[in-house]
Amino acid sequence: MAWKMIKTSEMAYRPLGYGLTAEVNNKIRGKYSTEMEQAARVWIEDVLGRPLVEGADPNTALGMDIFQATLKDGVILCELMNTLKPGAVKKVNDSRIAFKQMENIANFLKAAEEYGLKQIDQFRTADLYEKQNMTQVVQSIHALGSVAQAHGFDGPILGPKPAHESKRNFSEETLAAGRTVIGLQMGSHTGANQKGMNIGKTRSIMD
Repeated sequence: MAWKMIKTSEMAYRPLGYGLTAEVNNKIRGKYSTEMEQAARVWIEDVLGRPLVEGADPNTALGMDIFQATLKDGVILCELMNTLKPGAVKKVNDSRIAFKQMENIANFLKAAEEYGLKQIDQFRTADLYEKQNMTQVVQSIHALGSVAQAHGFDGPILGPKPAHESKRNFSEETLAAGRTVIGLQMGSHTGANQKGMNIGKTRSIMD
């Protein structure tokens, strides 16, 4: 596979893949939903009480590139998490150093998991920082909105309403009756049997 080295804004170098890598990246970008992005953006703005991008049209999606650039340093995500759960992220790095920005993202993900965001719903640091899978980033924000509802967050709503466990309370009399039925079934020998059953062909034994 051929590789081309490209320069990032942090003066570091990383390979840009072609062939299969490019095909996978194109498929991921093809699944990106600006509608879901816009919903996530509006939710974040409403929770924080300020726009993500000054002067941007609030009714038009920012688009993958601008949305990623806005969240890339992890600061907004950490502030979002601290608004949902005060003190969730102890330290937010206000730095342009790549390592510190990725640390912000990692701290957000850790706090989100402790808050109740399932690992299967999380994105990886590289998905956001390297823009490897912004579709997963957007879906994670929606999932976080659903978790916030489960915690009774008194604010803007995003994502599906979480399902609540349905518990049935039976009386002791009902439970006892159920145990009796099970006991009778286990002690019976008149249930299913092999009478009249013929499995395969019979074989005659001849002297």
